Amino acid sequence: MKTVKFFDTTLRDGEQTPGVSLNVKEKLEIARLLQKMGVDVIEAGFPASSHGDFEAVQAIAREAGENVTIAALARLVLPDIDRAAEAIAPARHGRIHVFIATSEVHMQYKLRMTREQVLESVKKCVAYAKQKCPDVQFSAEDASRSDRAFLVEVFEAAIEAGANVINIPDTVGYATPEEFGTLVAYVRDHVRGIERAEIAVHCHNDLGLAVANTLVAAQNGATQLECTINGLGERAGNAALEEIVMGLQTRADYYAGRYGLTHRLDISRISRTSRVVSALTGVEVQQNKAIVGRNAFLHESGIHQHGVLAERTTYEIMTPESIGLVEDNMVLGKHSGRHAFDDKLRQMGYDLTPQERDQAFEQFKDLADKKRVVLDRDIEAILQSNIQVPPTFTLSHYQVSSGNKLFATASMSLDRDGETVRAAASADGPIQAAFNAIDKAVGCRFELETFSIRAVTEGADALGEVVVKLTLGDVSMIGRGLSVDIIEAAIRAYIGAVNRYFYEQKQRQSGAQT
Repeated sequence: MKTVKFFDTTLRDGEQTPGVSLNVKEKLEIARLLQKMGVDVIEAGFPASSHGDFEAVQAIAREAGENVTIAALARLVLPDIDRAAEAIAPARHGRIHVFIATSEVHMQYKLRMTREQVLESVKKCVAYAKQKCPDVQFSAEDASRSDRAFLVEVFEAAIEAGANVINIPDTVGYATPEEFGTLVAYVRDHVRGIERAEIAVHCHNDLGLAVANTLVAAQNGATQLECTINGLGERAGNAALEEIVMGLQTRADYYAGRYGLTHRLDISRISRTSRVVSALTGVEVQQNKAIVGRNAFLHESGIHQHGVLAERTTYEIMTPESIGLVEDNMVLGKHSGRHAFDDKLRQMGYDLTPQERDQAFEQFKDLADKKRVVLDRDIEAILQSNIQVPPTFTLSHYQVSSGNKLFATASMSLDRDGETVRAAASADGPIQAAFNAIDKAVGCRFELETFSIRAVTEGADALGEVVVKLTLGDVSMIGRGLSVDIIEAAIRAYIGAVNRYFYEQKQRQSGAQT
């Protein structure tokens, strides 16, 4: 049997999803979940791109365990490689991931380099990276549109210079499965020294073929599969980790039986990881998405319902329990005590510090006073909301007045460093009035780019979650708020985004001074 490795790039390529920006604390939380799932390589970021990215990679490297490799991306330029090496230095197992484009269109119009110049850069910079780190991955950007003979030449040069992983990206999602499978096989059969390197693939989803291309690559010799949680990434995204692994798992008769392929991921952690990534990025998973979509295990038609009730395998090729979707078996409410709450956290797989448990319990008790029954998804939402930056402003109290014949007004009291800041404003609706009052209180005029509301659970007393995206100049930030009162949830989301803005401004100033 051949164990394929999973290289997760949610924190690098996934963060390049339009509108997504994660802070260090959020990236650490996702990295912890990926480690628990058993991901082999975590691409933690692009250290040379910003001080914040450097700090995040370094923080993840410090926490990394024995069984995971922390990778940092770098262009084929020496300062990028130096920065990547410094960022991953604390990791027990680090990797420098260097890349350069090899297609004619990229070399001519983006790089403005000849083939000879690209080859020389590969030889020089891969060798330099090898001096900095024993584990070096080389990627030929836009490989699927590159001349195959030249691609072989580039990979041979990279391996000779010390690369122990060579990556074949379908950067713009152009390849079809048959084409991509033959490309991987061609590289496997024609690159001299390929036995000294691992073959990786990185597929984008522009034509909806990323997962299919990744799986067919594994059939043809690729042993490292690059992917993201929920398929996040540039444009239409990347190959989705959950779809790849459940393909291998569900069709083990085919992938293991015919090709000897297996994996070491803990698939029971898929559902929770997907939901946390969705909450922290603000990108909601489409309802009909394979594996982790809300409709993935729902059956609407009478024929399907009858079949599932008689025998689940009539219409389910996998169980919701296998990916961690377990039905609530212990109901919590306002009379539930600390022991029951702590037991529920352990049952859900959370390992919190005493301080984090105390905070979560207080939030649970507040919610239990407003809801008859507190479900697992409510608790999960509470815990996800705690992954936030240290607050500059905290909500003291608010008051909103509105009606179908009234101009909405809002008054807001916020605490900052022990002092109370008050402001009032009006607007066409109560939520916008509240947002205007917050702007006055903090002294900034933010632009509301996106606003979304969803019910965390069902029923009239459902916990509501609001996600907002704000911009100020060229800076954007996401905020999330939870409450059974949707206006309060919106206010908390807006304040969360404002706090993120002020926190990141401080971080930028700190980075500029160091």
